[in-house]
Amino acid sequence: MPLLELDCVELTVDLPDEGLRAGAEGTIVHVFTAPDTAYLVEFLDEDGNQVACCTLLPEQLKLTWRRD
Repeated sequence: MPLLELDCVELTVDLPDEGLRAGAEGTIVHVFTAPDTAYLVEFLDEDGNQVACCTLLPEQLKLTWRRD
């Protein structure tokens, strides 16, 4: 199932350069379809401040929630 904008996702790998560990939760804010599928994902802290915003591949993410 392809991921969509505003899906909540979980990171499946560590991204030390971004300060993120596997299990971090984020929101897809943009879907890229060319040349390959990739996702711009925003990660926030518990106060709502942006921790990171990075482009990730499908195999680096797991869907955790989707709005109906």
